[in-house]
Amino acid sequence: MILKNCKINIKDNDTKIADIRIKDKFIQGIANNIIPKDDEKVLDLKKNLILPGGIDVHTHLREPGYEYKEDILSGSKSAAAGGYTTIFAMGNLNPYPSNLDTLKKYEELIKNNSVVKIYPYCTITIDEKGEKIVNFNELCRAGYRYFSDDGVGVQSDEIMLKAMSEAKKYDAFIIAHTEDKSVIKKGACVHKGNIDKRFNLVGIPSSAEFNQVKRDLELVKKTGVKYHICHMSSKESVNLLKKAIDEGLDVSAEVTSHHLLLCEDDILSDDGNFKMNPPLRGKDDQLALIKAITDGTIKIIANDHAPHSYEEKNKGLKDSYFGIISLQTSIPLLFTKFVMQNKILTIEQFINLISLNPAKRFNLDRLGSIEVGNFADLIVLEEGEFKIDKNKFFSKSKNCPFHNHKVSVKISKTFINGKLIYDDGEFCNERL
Repeated sequence: MILKNCKINIKDNDTKIADIRIKDKFIQGIANNIIPKDDEKVLDLKKNLILPGGIDVHTHLREPGYEYKEDILSGSKSAAAGGYTTIFAMGNLNPYPSNLDTLKKYEELIKNNSVVKIYPYCTITIDEKGEKIVNFNELCRAGYRYFSDDGVGVQSDEIMLKAMSEAKKYDAFIIAHTEDKSVIKKGACVHKGNIDKRFNLVGIPSSAEFNQVKRDLELVKKTGVKYHICHMSSKESVNLLKKAIDEGLDVSAEVTSHHLLLCEDDILSDDGNFKMNPPLRGKDDQLALIKAITDGTIKIIANDHAPHSYEEKNKGLKDSYFGIISLQTSIPLLFTKFVMQNKILTIEQFINLISLNPAKRFNLDRLGSIEVGNFADLIVLEEGEFKIDKNKFFSKSKNCPFHNHKVSVKISKTFINGKLIYDDGEFCNERL
């Protein structure tokens, strides 16, 4: 296939118009006016911006065990329609991916049902109970390298030290949900700041996050393990991360799109769609997170796509489940606000945060940039006036606080391995 008239980013906000030749899953050439061969299809992109596909390192697909919320097919379709061509699937499932047999069955489900590339996380502790670590030797020898107890975190210092020590032996990653449950009161559901007082609710203090960030970074010093912090939300956590980077530790972090786009002040009613964990924190926390993505302290924007049923999210802030969906909204919202409107990020910085940096950090070869020899995992952004409509989501769930928000771009096409998967609201191929 030849993609004609592609607007390709060169550096910062500089772009050029060029053609891209795709062959055997890969980008074979980038040049002006490529002459197609007789057997090559030609697709005119009409000078729309083309980016490397997004890589989301934090997605909940819910299958197996909770298919009424989401399954691999619906979640992966949501990813592709939102511009994500590779996702990492969290392991709070039933059964948990805590052993080799379960992981093999899980990978078979992925192979048979996904329209995007999916990497499954293994749990850190067996069934995320926090009592006994998984068999790192067996799992790492089988090729698994990413471990997370997302949703609960590892509460025991001793267990986390054991896990990090084992992961270090095999050059594996610890991906940490940092939450010190000892400082969280029963019924806590929003940030302990202004919003808890306004709605007379129990607040979650920022220390619930940064206590464990501090503990984990001390353990990283002892072990030298590769360590990644999930969904960072507080200014104190940013400062701890910055210090660890300055000390040369092998650490990284992600921030979610919703913690960049919203803070507690944006919660105007008792709406469960604004309830997530960690919660939307103060304006000063939001500004610290935005600064961290511009100065390079936080190098990855993730989603923490967390589908729930209508009944589970329609109980107000106090009783609704934690989590929102975001795979189909993040790229249009972030690109609109941070690149086009406020000019906080250049196109190049945006690409780095959603694609190149996660590819580098998680050792994904030939992904994350538009270069000859890389996989042809590409997305096309079309400019215009659009409105986010949760009723058009491919996810089974609709728990999204951005319904009816206006955006200035949409994902018009998604290519994976050179194959046109998604085209302006429709799927061309049901399987990867």
